Amino acid sequence: MLSETTPEDDGTSPPPARDRRPADGAALRADLRAALPDASAAVVVTVAVFAFLYARMESGDSATVAVMPFMDDPGTYWMYLLSQAFGWSGLLWAWGTVVLGLLLSGPRPTRLPVSRQALERWHRTTSLTAMALMFAHALMFAAELVRYEAQLAWAERLWAGFADAFVPGWYDSGTGRVAIPIGQGALYLAVPLGLLFYVRHRIGANTWRRLHRFVIVVYVLSVWHTLLYGTNVWYGEWPRTVLWLLQLPVAALLLLRLLRPARRAERLHVPRRREGVSLPGWLVRAAGRAAAGAAVLGLLIVVASGHDGGRERPAEPPSTSPHAPEPE
Repeated sequence: MLSETTPEDDGTSPPPARDRRPADGAALRADLRAALPDASAAVVVTVAVFAFLYARMESGDSATVAVMPFMDDPGTYWMYLLSQAFGWSGLLWAWGTVVLGLLLSGPRPTRLPVSRQALERWHRTTSLTAMALMFAHALMFAAELVRYEAQLAWAERLWAGFADAFVPGWYDSGTGRVAIPIGQGALYLAVPLGLLFYVRHRIGANTWRRLHRFVIVVYVLSVWHTLLYGTNVWYGEWPRTVLWLLQLPVAALLLLRLLRPARRAERLHVPRRREGVSLPGWLVRAAGRAAAGAAVLGLLIVVASGHDGGRERPAEPPSTSPHAPEPE
C-alpha cells in the first residue's frame, strides 16, 4: 500500500550501497512515529462507527440483526460490533492509501495542495494504519468466537477462535466459508507487500516495484470480503450504494495510472521487434488497461442501474440464521 515512486527508485540508479541498508529500520521507526496522529484518527473513526452500529442494533434497525436475529443484544455482542467497526475503518484507510498511491504513481498533477513528500508520507502512514486496523478486525472477530464457544474448555475455545479467524479454510459456516478466506488473503498479502517498502534496498527497487503492484489485489479482496460478509451491506440499501460509489475514483485513478504511467518504461507503445519490446509483456499491459476500463464502465452501470447485488430485506426474520447458537 505504498507508492511505487521514490526519488532513489527511478529505475536508472545503481544498486544501493551496503551502508544504506541499516536505514531501512530507521525509516520504519520514523514512519511508525509519524503514523501516531493517523492511527489516533482511525481510533476515533472506529469508535464513531462502533457507536453507530451499537445504536442501530439497539433501535432494531440493524441489518446484522435482520440477518442474524439472535444477535439482537448489543451488550452481549459488542465484540462482534467492534470487529465490524475495525473492518469498516480498515476499509476506509485502505481506500485512502490506495488512492494516494495511485495519485503518486500516475500522471503527476501540476498543482498539489501539499508537497509530494507530504503525500508520500501520508501514503506510508495510512498504509501502516490500514494494516493495524485489518489485524484488529480479525482479532476482535476471533475474540467474539472465543466468547461464543462457551460450552468448550478454555484451550479449545482459544483454538477454535484463532483457527476460525486466522486459518484459511477452517471456518465452515454459511457465507463465511468463502468470505473469510478472502478476507484472510487480503490480510496475509497486505502485511508483506506493505512492509517490503522498508527492505527495498535489500531486494532491489525493481523487485519491490513489481511486487508492490499486487497491492491493488489486496484492496479488491478487501472490498469483495465486505460485500460478501458485511451484514450491514447485504441488502440493497444506502450503505451498499455508498460502498460501490467509493470504488469509482479508485477504478478511474487506476485506469488513468495505466494509461499515463509516470515511468516511461511502462507506457504502452505499439510493439516493434527492432525496439526490443516484449510482445507478451505488451499484451499483459494492454489487458490490464482493458480490464481497468471495463471496471470503470461496470461500476457506472451498477451505480446507475441500482443492480448492485444487494438482497431484499426480509419482512420477517429468517427461520434459520448463520452462526446461530448451539442449543444447550
